[in-house]
Amino acid sequence: MSVPSRGRTTALISILSVAALTAAACGSGRTDEGSSGSGDAGAALLVGTTDQVYALDPAASYDNGSFTIMNQVYPFLMNYAPGSDELVPDAAQSCDFSTPTVYSCTLKDGLTFANGDPLTSASVKFSFDRIVAINDPNGPASLLANLASVAAPTPTTVDFTLKSANDQTFPQTLATNTGPIVDEKVFPADSIMDDNAIVAAKPFAGPYSIDSYEKNSLVSFSKFDGYKGALGAPKTGSVTLRTYTSSDNLKLDMQNKSIDVAWRSLTPTDIDSLTSVNGLTVHNGPGGELRYIVFNLNTMPGGTPEQKLAIRKAMAASVDRQALSDNVYKGTYTPAWSVVPSGLAGSNTAFKDVYGETPNKDEAAGFLSAAGVTTPVAINLQYNPDHYGSSSSEEYAAVKSQLEASGLFTVNLQSTEWNTYNKARVADTYPVYQLGWFPDFPDADNYLTPFFAPDNFLQNHFENPEITALIDQERTTTDPAAREAVIGQIQTRMATDFVSTLPLLEGKQIAVSTDQVSGVDQTLDASFKFRFTPLSKG
Repeated sequence: MSVPSRGRTTALISILSVAALTAAACGSGRTDEGSSGSGDAGAALLVGTTDQVYALDPAASYDNGSFTIMNQVYPFLMNYAPGSDELVPDAAQSCDFSTPTVYSCTLKDGLTFANGDPLTSASVKFSFDRIVAINDPNGPASLLANLASVAAPTPTTVDFTLKSANDQTFPQTLATNTGPIVDEKVFPADSIMDDNAIVAAKPFAGPYSIDSYEKNSLVSFSKFDGYKGALGAPKTGSVTLRTYTSSDNLKLDMQNKSIDVAWRSLTPTDIDSLTSVNGLTVHNGPGGELRYIVFNLNTMPGGTPEQKLAIRKAMAASVDRQALSDNVYKGTYTPAWSVVPSGLAGSNTAFKDVYGETPNKDEAAGFLSAAGVTTPVAINLQYNPDHYGSSSSEEYAAVKSQLEASGLFTVNLQSTEWNTYNKARVADTYPVYQLGWFPDFPDADNYLTPFFAPDNFLQNHFENPEITALIDQERTTTDPAAREAVIGQIQTRMATDFVSTLPLLEGKQIAVSTDQVSGVDQTLDASFKFRFTPLSKG
């Protein structure tokens, strides 16, 4: 998820407001229909993050900050139970392929939203049809490329008809940003709904409901008793999510134990410092995060497609990933050698195989010379200082230095805050720019379809019929070894022939908590979903 991962401006909140925040967490128990509001499932929790929320409307956002909230409050047909990467029914009683092109789900009986509205198969059909119809450039519709239609033949039965048979990834998409089931009596079918209007209407049926909402500042959650799904009953009745504009302040509050959990994004220096603080625990979870550069194939430098490709290849041969890992991230991120991170089935090291492990000025110069590109090439490189952690400034200063050290590039480095950045990047504003990806599900396809299929999430004008055919093939190949071979072929082609993105680093999940908090390790699992339900204090 970008931002994409998955993507994913608050005023600075001082430490003096902690008492008020704690009161908000404890006092968020005003009773709403369908919500316990009692906070009686354990002491209230205060979770801190720097992740910005783009939108609470599932049709409008595809970022980690937004999805962190969505996964607490919306129901999904399928989900991942905490501590597991196994897909299991959530709002569904069961789901399976009824034919090679029809995936059918049966809902649990008697489901309702927190506002009392019934949750039926009509709600599910409405939710998926709406995402496809709106097709917001910052939304997750690209994940539904293989969806032909949705039918609701009975109040508890949903049939998804797929364009290609035997889709190995479609069940997993039901647990992603495309999966939240929304209330058809609340959401408009053809437009995006405002965050505050959503909160006021209470169209929630996940383990929590939202009691109060200050966007990118404070969100108060309380347990929803009507939830009977895969995430389990919340161990904490009331949770407050506090958003910071600075990782420095997140680190300071965690160090002072003014908050209970810090979840994204602390700097490597912060993590080192907090490791030695008595009463705190640093938790590590499986990797999957990808940091990379995107090329807008229309607006990037180069007079011809051949020259543009040569410039991309020359940049690929000029960056030093190990230096970024060592000097900027102190090893908390490691070099990414492919568009699919290591550890996932089918991943390879295509970029290292093609361009080498260290910068190669002669190779880079050769790409440019063969295409008739005059040097130095002027690159306008954009990065985001708040959404992907404060170390982005240091990271992209280092990238600029590496490119200019070759003598082949001059780099104009600029930054923009997330809410503007996320809109501008899909409006052809940035020729070359930073993104990060937080996976929707633990499968290599989640790094292929959203990036390189037609109408992909990047909106960077990449489309190639051969790559499209290979993506369709890997998605529908049932033999694991054969599928991995196709996944490897796509990675090699992207590194050798296209380079529409340039992978730099991959990272693991890290959270910090006080020693009074339990359940953090259970939610830092290979499904890459941060959930409040297993967390408890005291």
